Amino acid sequence: MDWPVKGRSCFSQEEAVISKDTENGFSRYLDLLRVRDYAKNLLIFAPVFFGRQATNTELLARAGGAFIAFSLIASSVYILNDYHDREEDRGHPRKKIRPLASGAISNQTAVMLGTGCFAAGFAAAFLCGRDVLALAALYVLLNISYTFRLKHIAVIDINVIALGFIIRIFTGSAATGILCSPWLIIVTFLLALFLALAKRRDDMIIYNEVGEKTRKVVDGYTLEMIDHAMMIMAAVLLVIYIVYSVSPGVHPRMRSDNLYITDFFVVLGVLRYLQLAFVEKKTGSPTDIFWEDGFIQLTILGWGVTFTYLVYI
Repeated sequence: MDWPVKGRSCFSQEEAVISKDTENGFSRYLDLLRVRDYAKNLLIFAPVFFGRQATNTELLARAGGAFIAFSLIASSVYILNDYHDREEDRGHPRKKIRPLASGAISNQTAVMLGTGCFAAGFAAAFLCGRDVLALAALYVLLNISYTFRLKHIAVIDINVIALGFIIRIFTGSAATGILCSPWLIIVTFLLALFLALAKRRDDMIIYNEVGEKTRKVVDGYTLEMIDHAMMIMAAVLLVIYIVYSVSPGVHPRMRSDNLYITDFFVVLGVLRYLQLAFVEKKTGSPTDIFWEDGFIQLTILGWGVTFTYLVYI
């Protein structure tokens, strides 16, 4: 392969091949660790942000430590789940390319890496404090139960996923000492349920199109039920957020009477996600949508900039 560089090439053909193989190998490990899913752990910073303490470097450092600990622990949980589901994932049109399902990484290597992340994560959680350590343990126990049993029980499965998001918020609260707002907990839980239902909708579409059960839990759902449930969650989520934005009790604490302006971005984001689910049929991975969908990215950016301006400036 010739590198498109003018003049004398800096790499030989052999060096280029080695570089590409190394990059691909590194990418496999990033996929195994689910580094892209670390975006979910940004919820740990939510108590700091909504508590109007985002300029407090000490609290940000504490939240950052909890973020690192939780990310390592989450990686160990993802590896456990992929190891347990590797045979089942081989029949999934997208998950079959995962490192363990495809055989790109050996089972032994995955177990060693997962154990290392588990130990390092809990060591970091210990340094963050007893409450963070307890929440990390709760997260692991919840996900072990999910991997081996709860993911196969319809309705319970999506609620367990949503609880994982709530644990992240409480972890941020425990690390920083900032109390969680009931509004934040409710909105996060509803949003997580909405996203989890969208994931199950993707499983149902695959089942209906190819007749392949990518998840045993699809027996407990129908496409009609999921569609109705998503619409309910979307409606309730929007109502709760709008009520929050105009609540007289919120305005003094956030020092702004204009939070209602951010409603525009929330409505836009929910409608876009419904479009992805019902029209484009690609809501199997909320993380991929977060990283790859420009519309969603602009919506989140618009909300973040507007909310920050209203609350902090």
